[in-house]
Amino acid sequence: MRLKRYEDMNLQELDVMKEISSIGTSHAATALSKLLQKEIRITIPEVSILGYEETVNKIGQIEELVVATLVRMSNEVEGLMLFIFKKDLANAVLEKLVGVHIESFEELDELAYSALEEVGNIIICSYVNAFTQLVGVEIDLSVPGSTVNMLGGILTVPIAEYGYETDKLMYINAEFIIDGQKLSDGLLMLPDINSLNGILQRLGVS
Repeated sequence: MRLKRYEDMNLQELDVMKEISSIGTSHAATALSKLLQKEIRITIPEVSILGYEETVNKIGQIEELVVATLVRMSNEVEGLMLFIFKKDLANAVLEKLVGVHIESFEELDELAYSALEEVGNIIICSYVNAFTQLVGVEIDLSVPGSTVNMLGGILTVPIAEYGYETDKLMYINAEFIIDGQKLSDGLLMLPDINSLNGILQRLGVS
Protein backbone atom coordinates (compact mmCIF):
# COMPACT_ATOMS: atom_id res chain seq x y z
CA MET A 1 0.00 0.00 0.00
CA ARG A 2 1.37 3.40 -0.96
CA LEU A 3 2.11 5.78 1.88
CA LYS A 4 0.34 9.10 2.04
CA ARG A 5 2.31 10.49 5.00
CA TYR A 6 5.57 9.77 6.82
CA GLU A 7 3.64 8.58 9.85
CA ASP A 8 2.06 5.78 7.78
CA MET A 9 5.38 3.90 7.79
CA ASN A 10 5.20 0.59 9.64
CA LEU A 11 7.89 -0.91 11.88
CA GLN A 12 9.44 -2.95 9.08
CA GLU A 13 9.77 0.10 6.86
CA LEU A 14 11.28 2.13 9.69
CA ASP A 15 13.73 -0.69 10.47
CA VAL A 16 14.90 -0.74 6.85
CA MET A 17 15.41 3.03 6.88
CA LYS A 18 17.33 2.63 10.13
CA GLU A 19 19.64 0.01 8.62
CA ILE A 20 20.38 2.24 5.63
CA SER A 21 20.88 5.24 7.90
CA SER A 22 23.36 3.26 9.98
CA ILE A 23 25.53 2.72 6.91
CA GLY A 24 25.00 6.29 5.71
CA THR A 25 26.02 7.86 9.02
CA SER A 26 29.02 5.53 9.21
CA HIS A 27 30.18 6.83 5.83
CA ALA A 28 29.64 10.38 7.09
CA ALA A 29 31.78 9.68 10.17
CA THR A 30 34.53 8.24 7.98
CA ALA A 31 34.51 11.33 5.76
CA LEU A 32 34.67 13.60 8.80
CA SER A 33 37.49 11.50 10.27
CA LYS A 34 39.56 11.94 7.10
CA LEU A 35 38.88 15.66 7.04
CA LEU A 36 39.81 16.24 10.69
CA GLN A 37 42.59 13.60 10.62
CA LYS A 38 41.44 11.94 13.82
CA GLU A 39 39.44 8.87 14.76
CA ILE A 40 35.72 9.53 14.78
CA ARG A 41 33.07 6.97 15.59
CA ILE A 42 29.32 7.31 15.53
CA THR A 43 26.54 5.79 17.60
CA ILE A 44 23.90 3.55 16.01
CA PRO A 45 21.27 5.94 14.69
CA GLU A 46 17.60 5.98 15.48
CA VAL A 47 15.16 6.97 12.76
CA SER A 48 12.10 8.69 14.17
CA ILE A 49 9.01 10.21 12.58
CA LEU A 50 8.27 13.18 14.80
CA GLY A 51 6.17 16.30 14.88
CA TYR A 52 7.75 19.75 14.86
CA GLU A 53 7.83 20.24 18.65
CA GLU A 54 9.05 16.67 19.26
CA THR A 55 11.92 17.18 16.80
CA VAL A 56 12.91 20.48 18.42
CA ASN A 57 12.94 18.85 21.86
CA LYS A 58 15.01 15.91 20.58
CA ILE A 59 17.70 18.17 19.13
CA GLY A 60 17.80 21.01 21.65
CA GLN A 61 15.91 24.14 22.66
CA ILE A 62 13.58 26.10 20.42
CA GLU A 63 15.55 29.37 20.85
CA GLU A 64 18.99 27.72 20.77
CA LEU A 65 21.26 29.13 18.05
CA VAL A 66 22.51 26.52 15.59
CA VAL A 67 24.15 26.39 12.18
CA ALA A 68 22.21 24.47 9.54
CA THR A 69 23.28 23.32 6.09
CA LEU A 70 20.47 22.63 3.62
CA VAL A 71 20.80 20.68 0.38
CA ARG A 72 18.01 19.89 -2.08
CA MET A 73 17.71 16.42 -3.63
CA SER A 74 16.46 15.88 -7.18
CA ASN A 75 16.38 13.26 -9.95
CA GLU A 76 15.00 9.90 -8.70
CA VAL A 77 14.54 11.24 -5.17
CA GLU A 78 13.09 14.70 -4.56
CA GLY A 79 13.36 16.37 -1.19
CA LEU A 80 15.64 17.99 1.36
CA MET A 81 18.68 17.05 3.42
CA LEU A 82 19.32 19.15 6.52
CA PHE A 83 22.33 18.92 8.83
CA ILE A 84 22.33 20.88 12.08
CA PHE A 85 25.47 21.81 14.03
CA LYS A 86 25.20 22.29 17.74
CA LYS A 87 27.96 24.29 19.41
CA ASP A 88 30.08 21.42 20.81
CA LEU A 89 30.35 19.64 17.46
CA ALA A 90 30.97 22.93 15.68
CA ASN A 91 33.86 23.71 18.03
CA ALA A 92 35.41 20.26 17.51
CA VAL A 93 35.41 21.02 13.78
CA LEU A 94 36.52 24.65 14.01
CA GLU A 95 39.36 24.01 16.44
CA LYS A 96 40.87 21.48 14.05
CA LEU A 97 40.22 23.25 10.75
CA VAL A 98 40.64 26.95 11.51
CA GLY A 99 42.02 27.03 15.05
CA VAL A 100 39.18 28.92 16.72
CA HIS A 101 36.80 28.22 19.61
CA ILE A 102 33.50 30.06 19.85
CA GLU A 103 31.20 30.73 22.77
CA SER A 104 28.27 31.55 20.49
CA PHE A 105 27.47 31.16 16.81
CA GLU A 106 27.14 34.94 16.70
CA GLU A 107 30.97 35.02 16.85
CA LEU A 108 31.42 33.15 13.55
CA ASP A 109 33.53 34.99 10.99
CA GLU A 110 33.39 34.28 7.27
CA LEU A 111 36.15 31.66 7.39
CA ALA A 112 34.58 29.71 10.25
CA TYR A 113 31.12 29.94 8.70
CA SER A 114 32.44 28.62 5.38
CA ALA A 115 34.23 25.77 7.17
CA LEU A 116 31.02 24.63 8.87
CA GLU A 117 29.07 24.88 5.62
CA GLU A 118 31.67 22.75 3.84
CA VAL A 119 31.70 20.12 6.59
CA GLY A 120 27.90 20.02 6.65
CA ASN A 121 27.92 19.49 2.90
CA ILE A 122 30.53 16.71 3.16
CA ILE A 123 28.47 14.91 5.80
CA ILE A 124 25.30 15.16 3.70
CA CYS A 125 27.06 14.07 0.49
CA SER A 126 28.70 11.10 2.23
CA TYR A 127 25.36 10.00 3.63
CA VAL A 128 23.57 10.39 0.30
CA ASN A 129 26.33 8.62 -1.67
CA ALA A 130 26.01 5.59 0.62
CA PHE A 131 22.23 5.78 0.36
CA THR A 132 22.24 5.83 -3.46
CA GLN A 133 24.52 2.80 -3.64
CA LEU A 134 22.40 0.79 -1.23
CA VAL A 135 19.02 1.69 -2.69
CA GLY A 136 20.09 1.87 -6.33
CA VAL A 137 18.79 5.35 -7.10
CA GLU A 138 20.29 8.43 -8.69
CA ILE A 139 20.19 11.54 -6.51
CA ASP A 140 21.46 14.94 -7.58
CA LEU A 141 22.34 17.45 -4.87
CA SER A 142 22.11 21.22 -5.06
CA VAL A 143 24.77 23.67 -3.97
CA PRO A 144 24.55 23.82 -0.16
CA GLY A 145 23.08 26.77 1.66
CA SER A 146 23.78 27.52 5.32
CA THR A 147 22.36 29.82 7.96
CA VAL A 148 22.71 30.71 11.62
CA ASN A 149 19.30 30.77 13.26
CA MET A 150 17.32 29.54 16.21
CA LEU A 151 16.58 25.82 16.05
CA GLY A 152 12.85 26.45 16.01
CA GLY A 153 13.20 28.69 12.98
CA ILE A 154 15.40 26.20 11.11
CA LEU A 155 12.85 23.40 11.47
CA THR A 156 10.03 25.50 10.08
CA VAL A 157 11.68 25.22 6.64
CA PRO A 158 10.89 21.53 5.99
CA ILE A 159 7.49 21.94 7.65
CA ALA A 160 6.68 24.76 5.24
CA GLU A 161 8.04 22.71 2.32
CA TYR A 162 5.96 19.60 2.98
CA GLY A 163 3.10 20.88 5.10
CA TYR A 164 0.66 19.99 2.33
CA GLU A 165 1.75 16.32 2.59
CA THR A 166 2.69 15.80 6.22
CA ASP A 167 3.40 17.72 9.40
CA LYS A 168 6.02 15.16 10.47
CA LEU A 169 9.81 15.09 10.04
CA MET A 170 12.17 12.14 9.50
CA TYR A 171 14.88 12.67 12.11
CA ILE A 172 18.06 10.57 12.10
CA ASN A 173 19.47 10.70 15.60
CA ALA A 174 23.13 9.69 15.95
CA GLU A 175 26.06 11.15 17.85
CA PHE A 176 29.66 11.59 16.72
CA ILE A 177 32.23 10.33 19.21
CA ILE A 178 35.34 12.53 19.06
CA ASP A 179 38.15 12.21 21.63
CA GLY A 180 35.85 10.06 23.76
CA GLN A 181 33.12 12.71 23.86
CA LYS A 182 29.66 12.21 22.39
CA LEU A 183 28.67 15.24 20.34
CA SER A 184 25.09 15.73 19.26
CA ASP A 185 23.99 16.84 15.83
CA GLY A 186 20.81 16.79 13.82
CA LEU A 187 20.40 15.07 10.45
CA LEU A 188 17.08 15.10 8.65
CA MET A 189 16.44 13.30 5.37
CA LEU A 190 13.15 14.48 3.94
CA PRO A 191 12.16 12.84 0.66
CA ASP A 192 8.77 13.83 -0.67
CA ILE A 193 6.08 11.17 -0.30
CA ASN A 194 6.32 9.92 -3.90
CA SER A 195 10.08 9.50 -3.50
CA LEU A 196 9.68 7.73 -0.16
CA ASN A 197 7.26 5.27 -1.75
CA GLY A 198 9.74 4.67 -4.56
CA ILE A 199 12.57 4.04 -2.08
CA LEU A 200 10.55 1.54 -0.06
CA GLN A 201 9.40 -0.22 -3.23
CA ARG A 202 12.99 -0.64 -4.41
CA LEU A 203 13.86 -2.09 -1.02
CA GLY A 204 11.00 -4.58 -1.30
CA VAL A 205 9.14 -3.49 1.83
CA SER A 206 6.25 -1.55 0.30
